[in-house]
Amino acid sequence: MATGEQPMDAARRRELARRVLDGYASGPDAPVQATADALVKIDRAVALVLVEGVSDQIAVETAAAGRGWDFDAERVAVVPIGGAHATGRFLTGLGPLRSRVRLAGLCDLAEADIVRRGLAAAGVGTPRTRTDLADLGFFVCVDDLEDELIRALGVQTVETVLDSQGDLGSFRTLQGQPAWRDRRPAAQLRRFMGSGSRRKSRYARLLVEAAVARDTLPRPLDRLLAFVRPD
Repeated sequence: MATGEQPMDAARRRELARRVLDGYASGPDAPVQATADALVKIDRAVALVLVEGVSDQIAVETAAAGRGWDFDAERVAVVPIGGAHATGRFLTGLGPLRSRVRLAGLCDLAEADIVRRGLAAAGVGTPRTRTDLADLGFFVCVDDLEDELIRALGVQTVETVLDSQGDLGSFRTLQGQPAWRDRRPAAQLRRFMGSGSRRKSRYARLLVEAAVARDTLPRPLDRLLAFVRPD
């Protein structure tokens, strides 16, 4: 426990973290269900965070919960829009609502240009660089959020998390496969955690929890939270 931290505060954070995955669907319909659930919150929202998929949504909400922020109570909706290509269409569809909410987002490096074009098409701004995107509240992960988390935590810590879930043996098997045995451990970890939506979502939560506990939250995620809740 950090110096000066109150036990009730820690308990509250754990409670919020447990609630992050409550109600999430699993299987092929999970992205559609997650988006539908998030859309229900939009009308009362004061801030909207656009992310590409469900695992990104879980990561953002876990990070907020880890800092004791109840996004539901603070009327922040994290919306998985089904990929960066949907940015412009989604924002345009918001209509007048777009002007009264704080907009923010998270995207992968490979999709940054798509997000820039989507924001411009929706009239949100004309970002040309990553700095311009950040000024609008949209932060870019290099290469993606999993990569950011692995670099923030380090390979050894991520392997410890895998071991805690009984997955280290399966990861060692992947490392021994001809297609992967000569790749960097970080690339192997990304491949392992990305092989299946349930695994990707589970480790999005677990790695963010580990990063919050170590105060090593990846910079794009940290800056996103600061933008959404600037106080």
